[in-house]
Amino acid sequence: MTNLERVALEIKTVGLYDLVLQDAQKIVGKNRLSEKEIEHILIDHPEILEAYKQTNIEYNLSNIHLRDIPLQEIPETCRPKARKVNENLALLRAIEKYTLAFEQSSTLVIIFSVEFFVLFSVQYFIVLLNLKEWQWPIYGTFALSIVIAWWYAKKVQKKYREESARYEKVYEETLKLLEELEDQGCVHKEDLWIRESEDHV
Repeated sequence: MTNLERVALEIKTVGLYDLVLQDAQKIVGKNRLSEKEIEHILIDHPEILEAYKQTNIEYNLSNIHLRDIPLQEIPETCRPKARKVNENLALLRAIEKYTLAFEQSSTLVIIFSVEFFVLFSVQYFIVLLNLKEWQWPIYGTFALSIVIAWWYAKKVQKKYREESARYEKVYEETLKLLEELEDQGCVHKEDLWIRESEDHV
């Protein structure tokens, strides 16, 4: 559900993907790549496509390049499956962020930032406010905050694993439904592509 033509165009022209473009250039040993060359690289080197997708997720952009099926424009018999495809696409867009490795997620950055702030506060209370007689309860509070942060990180990491597995399952189901709808002549995938992102300036 990722349009390789669009991916190649964005890698070539959008600054957000400069690192991905540089990786593609290293693979073929050329500085200037055409969109067709980039498409071939995406097929032959899936790690480049994966880098593109990871960049999108980090910047809250979708890798689902299909628009919803316009239900009113297809035969009545096709609508139940098409409706399910639309529901799945909405779900995929909503949980796509969980396909990012937890270690690279903003959640982990936030947890570390909060812990750094707590550590700074502990030092502030003990040293600057001259609360040395309270240092052990204050350090105890800091230790407790570390335990809470660890527990929360594990909980969120589990959610990432579960939602990522759910994403894969729904993704495969949606592809199968789309193939069935195409085989029945209900839709043409080519007509559903979102060919350019409105999020890129």
